[in-house]
Amino acid sequence: MGIREFPNGTTRGKTIAIGMRRSPDVSPRRLSDISPQLRQLKYLVVDEAIKEDLKWSRSMEDLTSATVGLTSIEERILRITGYYGYQPWAASYKNERSHDSPAPAEAQAQAGMEAGGRRSRCCWTCSVTQLKKIFWGVLVVLGVCSSWSGSTQLAKLTFKKFDVPFTLTWFATNWNFLFFPLYYIGHVCKSAEKQSPQQKYRECCRFFGDNGLTLKAFFTKAAPFGVLWTLTNYLYLHAIKKINTTDVSVLFCCNKAFVFLLSWIILRDRFMGVRIVAAILAIAGIVMMTYADGFHSHSVIGIALVVGSASTSALYKVLFKLLLGSAKFGEAALFLSVLAVFNILFVTCIPVILYFTNVEYWSSFDAIPWGSICGFSVLLLTFNILLNFGIAITYPTLISLGIVLSVPVNAVIDHYSRDIEFNSVRVIALVIIGLGFLLLLLPEEWDEWLIKLLTRLKERKKEEIPEGNGDIISGLQNKSRRTRPSMSSFTH
Repeated sequence: MGIREFPNGTTRGKTIAIGMRRSPDVSPRRLSDISPQLRQLKYLVVDEAIKEDLKWSRSMEDLTSATVGLTSIEERILRITGYYGYQPWAASYKNERSHDSPAPAEAQAQAGMEAGGRRSRCCWTCSVTQLKKIFWGVLVVLGVCSSWSGSTQLAKLTFKKFDVPFTLTWFATNWNFLFFPLYYIGHVCKSAEKQSPQQKYRECCRFFGDNGLTLKAFFTKAAPFGVLWTLTNYLYLHAIKKINTTDVSVLFCCNKAFVFLLSWIILRDRFMGVRIVAAILAIAGIVMMTYADGFHSHSVIGIALVVGSASTSALYKVLFKLLLGSAKFGEAALFLSVLAVFNILFVTCIPVILYFTNVEYWSSFDAIPWGSICGFSVLLLTFNILLNFGIAITYPTLISLGIVLSVPVNAVIDHYSRDIEFNSVRVIALVIIGLGFLLLLLPEEWDEWLIKLLTRLKERKKEEIPEGNGDIISGLQNKSRRTRPSMSSFTH
């Protein structure tokens, strides 16, 4: 069976084989009784084929194990044959090895504790991160609400003394030039690898193409958006002259519905029934807002101007996504600064023409209310900064909520300044437009999340009902045991 005999004689091999096959009943009790046979085993050689067959067996693994430390041939033979109950895989041997390495159950428990610790740390980190985002989101919401409503109210005050909506639009747009310098200051303060202004400018210029900001890219990719930007702000400011700030701010919220409709038509975005409902609510709110003022020409023109401003704003966003795609923070900052350059180079002539044609005329520079004009420009710049860069520190939905919250703020101010009369139709229109805006903030997977939430609630109810039934049944059984008379009472 794979054991070779050396020329020393065949009887030795036979004696060894007989000694190996002895039953435990007649086996010797001392190692010295079989010491001659064990000495002869030193001359035995195992074939390579048998070694390969026994390689993965328990005995071969124990034979080749280096941790036990067996060196003599006698101990190896005893280990293979199991003489004198020498079985290393028995319970005693396992107990000895258990001191060296932990048990599987203990190892699993330890691994579970480590995994639980990692999970708890991960959950703690996630919760802290979410709390930070929510905290910064609250601050951003307050900033967006206050800057948007404040700029609207300051524009209303400015027009009482300085009725030049296009000149005010041109002046406020020039402040966009500060976007890229402010972004670079933030980059220097925050980033570990600081770049020079020229390096950062070249890096951000790749947004306009491989050749950077060329003259062709300026006229094809920046100039159209400069025109839309000017139209959006001018129509909004011109509407403030016609109607109150509450109606202007709530009607401008319809731009979210226009963005969805244009994205669905032009960008082929996903169709969502809830957003169609929101768009219908926005249109219904516009009609009711017009009806609230009795369809007067003054109010109709003002509402038409705000709807036009919301439409150009939606067109700006959709075309930006179509032609330029998504932009990083540095690229967006450079793009807005380029719009200011376009405004200075090509739009400056329009306020000059309006001044000399007495359309937007002012008597002297001393009569200009520089405080309210600069305040309006700073607040509008703050609003655009929070709107474009607030996504870096909080959720986009919270930023959009700031625009909605500006409506009640303007309503309170208009109420105390007696610039508005709230009737039932106007209040319903405000509620409808606000509800449509909130529906547009729902994410695309809101239906899947709602189905998962309802499924979890059903599963919890199913788990609670059997437990409640079990408690009722056990209570009834205990009650029946108490009321049932025992057999011993009948025997006595």
